[in-house]
Amino acid sequence: MDNDKVKNLIYDLLKNIGEDPKREGLLDTPKRVTEAYEFLTSGYHKKIEEVMNDALFNEKYDEMVLVKNIDFYSLCEHHMLPFYGKVHVAYIPDGKIIGLSKIPRIVDVFARRLQVQERMTQQIADTLEHYLQPRGVAVVSEAFHMCMMMRGVQKQNSSATSSAVHGDFKDDPRTRAEFLNLISQKNL
Repeated sequence: MDNDKVKNLIYDLLKNIGEDPKREGLLDTPKRVTEAYEFLTSGYHKKIEEVMNDALFNEKYDEMVLVKNIDFYSLCEHHMLPFYGKVHVAYIPDGKIIGLSKIPRIVDVFARRLQVQERMTQQIADTLEHYLQPRGVAVVSEAFHMCMMMRGVQKQNSSATSSAVHGDFKDDPRTRAEFLNLISQKNL
């Protein structure tokens, strides 16, 4: 990212909305906004292989592995406003498992891009499918979208849910039902 160019864009944006970018409270705003967007879009510069960091292991375990309530924050590609919520990820290993902490890191790679919730959900599922080649993968994301809450329709209590399922989760209704039941249960 060309930080100087972005700072100038933010400076011009402040002027164009009727603000004085030289006002005390706004003096460092272009710098802060630039740093914020650099972080919020850092997923573009991360490689899945580096994020996984050799945390794939051969293991004969063949029952469902679930990591739920993974917090995420992203930016809607249509308005560049935040959407945020939780992602639930499950897979059924077929000889390979992944270090549990890598699943939230994979979520962050895709969340830290300009996104739509549906694509982000699918990208997480497709990535686990590709690297683990499991018997099945299921991902559900639940989110609040500021573009629906702050502007437009202005419905503050609405949320969106999207899912992506592969393998046993798609083909076996009992496996899918078990997953949905587990993610609906309260935490410990």
